[in-house]
This record gives sequence, structure tokens and C-alpha cells, in this order.
Amino acid sequence: MISILIPVKNAAPFLSECLISILGQTETDWEALFVDDHSTDGSRAILESVAKRFPKIKVYSSEGQGIVPALRTALRQASGELITRMDADDVMPKDKLKILKTHLESLGPGHVATGRVQYFSEDPLGDGYIRYQNWLNELAQNNTHYQDLYKECVVPSAGFMIYRSDLEKIGGFERAAYPEDYDLVFRFYQYGLKISAVSEVIHHWRDHSARTSRNVALYSGHFFDLKLSYFLTLDYDSKRKLVLLGAGKKGKLLAQKLIAHQIPFLWVTNNEQKVGQEIYGQRLLSEKNTPLQRTDYQVIIAISSPPDVLELNQMLSLTDMEKGRDYFWFC
Repeated sequence: MISILIPVKNAAPFLSECLISILGQTETDWEALFVDDHSTDGSRAILESVAKRFPKIKVYSSEGQGIVPALRTALRQASGELITRMDADDVMPKDKLKILKTHLESLGPGHVATGRVQYFSEDPLGDGYIRYQNWLNELAQNNTHYQDLYKECVVPSAGFMIYRSDLEKIGGFERAAYPEDYDLVFRFYQYGLKISAVSEVIHHWRDHSARTSRNVALYSGHFFDLKLSYFLTLDYDSKRKLVLLGAGKKGKLLAQKLIAHQIPFLWVTNNEQKVGQEIYGQRLLSEKNTPLQRTDYQVIIAISSPPDVLELNQMLSLTDMEKGRDYFWFC
């Protein structure tokens, strides 16, 4: 059976669509565990009314505050061997559960099944959301999720299915780290779970002004603390020289964090006007005079300007450096 874990926080305007999409699934062996995170808008009443008619819909109260305690509550109540997530303001394509279940069972334990996603909104979608959607779908098409792990969260929060035994092996939702979806994907990687994507769109992701990621401070920023912590634990090779490429706002922030961790690094910039400057006690070196493809280097890239990204990607493609081993996009 599939257990669908669904935290709910003041989602009343969207619950009907969400529920209809779950109840209309072509896969029938599932349970949906809605966990109310202290809603004040009538969400609980809507869910309890539907649960009276459909026994597969189950409603619980969160054991704490926030998404992680709600997910923890849901997992402890779940009965399924397969676990997936859903957000209360999103919509499932009618074959989502069947597609992910079929794919995951064909692979067996040790795998995470995912697929393509599609944003939708009553208002025009911002360019950032469209770029993120297209980037996620490119990763899914090529199954290259871990290569770009330090750039952004590479698996959508409600767009995966996993064996319960694997989820429990990596700690489930016991770790109170935010953003919780990104932390979970890092643990997929840490424990050697393989991510495999289907070609279909398996999740419709709603953007609206009240989304948690838009309004909760824990989800703002570039998550450099989380990224750097996992990088230093999982991928940093202290026998190689660490190079930080980029001296803009994000590069400076990463430099501060590396210094705080007492990690030695060379600081390189592609802005010739900054070459030779000293910031935080580090002298900036020229990218032109620093052969980044050296085998004794590991490179963190903190550059996000599209033209610069394109140029760097073209340059790195001509070297023997491997993304996710020798260089890591952090922006």
C-alpha cells in the first residue's frame, strides 16, 4: 500500500482540488494521512467531513508546530510499505501514484522514484519558477540529480516515492532541519539511494501568495549553511585545494562561512576589477591566471549570472573535470 503524507496549514481554499485529485487516482491501494498543523481557517472541518465518507482519508493533529513535526506524525501513523508526499494546495495527475509505484517496484529498495513537475497559478508565473521547473525537468530527463545537488533542491517535495524501509533507514523526518525537503534529498545522497525519474509529469505544483516557501523565514535565502555542512561532510577532499569562484554577494557569503569553518581556500573572481582586492583577509585572484581544471583543485562556483554560467559551462565541458566531484555549483 502507498501512504500519502500531507501536512495541512490553512489550506481551505485549495483542499477540494487536492482531495478530488487524490480520490480520482487510477491506483487504488493507498491511504492519505492529512495532518493538521493548527489550522485556523476551517481546513480541519473540511477534511473531517470528507473522511466520514471516504475511509482512506485520515485526519490527525500534528504533534508539534511546522511541517517537520506534521510529517513525523503522518509517518508514525502510516501503514503503507511505500511512502509519498503531497502538499495540501497542490494537485495530482490521475496516474501519479500508479506511475511512481510501478517504477519504484521495478527498481526495488535502494531507489527513489520521481518524475517531471509542472507549476500552475491563477496569476502569471514568475520567471524564477519557470526556470526552476525547467531545470528540475531537465534533471529528470537526464537522471543527473546528484550532479547539481548543491545548486538547489533537485527533487520536488511532493514529487517522489520511496520504500518506507529506506526512508526509516535514513532517519525519516526525525531530523528537524529546514528546508526539510532539501535536507531529505541530501540524506538520499548520503545513504546511497539512487534517484530514478519517469518521463511523465507526476505533480502539479501550485504557486500562490500564501505558499509556505514565500512566507516562512526558514525557507528564504540560499540555504548555504545546509549546503556547506553536507559538502564538508560528504564531498570535501581536504587533500585538494579548495577554490571559491565568485566574489559577488553569494560568493562573499560563502567566503565568510568557509572562514568561520576554518577551511582554507583560494578565492577567485571573473571580475577583473576585483582582482588583487583583499576581502575578509583573502586576496582575490584572477580566474584567467588560475587554471581551474587542475587535478589538485576542488571548485565551488558561486556565480549565477546567465552569461557567466553559460561561459563557465562551456569552458568546463572542454576539461576532464567532473561535476559533483571536481566542481560544484552552489548558485
